[in-house]
Amino acid sequence: MLSPAAVSDIVVRRIGRTPTAPAVSASARCSGCAMRHLCVPQGMASDDMPKLEAVICSARRVRRGESLYRSGERFDNLYAVRSGSLKTTIVHRDGREQITGLRLAGEALGLDGIATDVHAFSAVALEDSSICIIPYDALKTLCREVGTMQDRMNRLMGDQFNREASQMMVLGSLSAEERVAAFLLDVSDRNAQRGYSHAEFHLRMSREDMGSYLGITLETVSRILSRFQKRGLIETQGKFIRIDDLEGLRAL
Repeated sequence: MLSPAAVSDIVVRRIGRTPTAPAVSASARCSGCAMRHLCVPQGMASDDMPKLEAVICSARRVRRGESLYRSGERFDNLYAVRSGSLKTTIVHRDGREQITGLRLAGEALGLDGIATDVHAFSAVALEDSSICIIPYDALKTLCREVGTMQDRMNRLMGDQFNREASQMMVLGSLSAEERVAAFLLDVSDRNAQRGYSHAEFHLRMSREDMGSYLGITLETVSRILSRFQKRGLIETQGKFIRIDDLEGLRAL
């Protein structure tokens, strides 16, 4: 197993910062994280947790609007959202940006870089966030030593595949109204998994971002949200959403 000092050296070389740089904190312990039941250590035995913590030896603060990584950059690390939220994006040949995903606390980022050693997407913070850094080479070593860690990696990749397949179904087969409803229900379910309210939350995505993610225009998103409010399904105030009729949304 790599020592904490060796892993720290890997992190410094790969993210290009010293351990004392303002953007990096040395406190990233899975055992004390409220999101561990959803994140990388899910399913690991308590005896194996210190081995993972030796790999995840730092957390990076990412300010709202700042990129964690960009499409085309070299892939060296996986990431886990400790707090906050990020969007993943890709740029089309004509320069248009397409939002491909929303990542919340407890979810992994960077798996898109494994296949080609470069990132296919960019990841941008929707709010001030804390991100755990997981050097990929050190993680592969851990997977060889701890079978449950390899199982967890397989599940993470499978979960991402399923989420992307679900998003393709949303874009390919649902009406604009159904897409917005499905998005609100998805955020509601994911908040509930984290112990937050399923009925009241702030949408960190702007209306424009929602439109990009759902394949509809900003005007259509705003019109549908207003329609939902008039029908008593939700209440909105800026980015604040309150779901008043959960079953009504599901029935759309």
